[in-house]
Amino acid sequence: MEELDRVFEKVSHYFSLLSEPTRLRILHALCGGERSVSEVVTQVGSSQTNVSRHLGAMYQAGVLARRRDGNQVYYAIADSGVVEICRAVCVQVAGRIEEEALPERAVDGFMPRVN
Repeated sequence: MEELDRVFEKVSHYFSLLSEPTRLRILHALCGGERSVSEVVTQVGSSQTNVSRHLGAMYQAGVLARRRDGNQVYYAIADSGVVEICRAVCVQVAGRIEEEALPERAVDGFMPRVN
C-alpha cells in the first residue's frame, strides 16, 4: 500500500497543478515548442505577473524546463506525461461539450427516449 500511496500523491500533485485554467493555457502555448515569457503572456492573454507565477510553479514541479538567454527567459515542456494527461482529459471533456451542444432531436435518432 505504501507504493500506491506514493503514486496517489504524485497523481494528486499533477491534478492540483492542472486545476488552474491559466496553467492549461500555458501548457497549450508551449505544446508548439519553447517560448519566451513574453510570447507566453501574449498567447495566454493574462498579465506578466500572473503568467510568471504559474510558470514558476510549473517549473518547480518539474513540468517545465527553463533557460535564460540574456534578459529573456524561455520555457519548454519538460514532462510530456503531463501533456498527455491533459490532452486525454481535454479530449474527453470536449467530446461531452459537443454532445451537450447537439439538438435534442439529433440525440433521439441515436438513442430513443423510454416513455
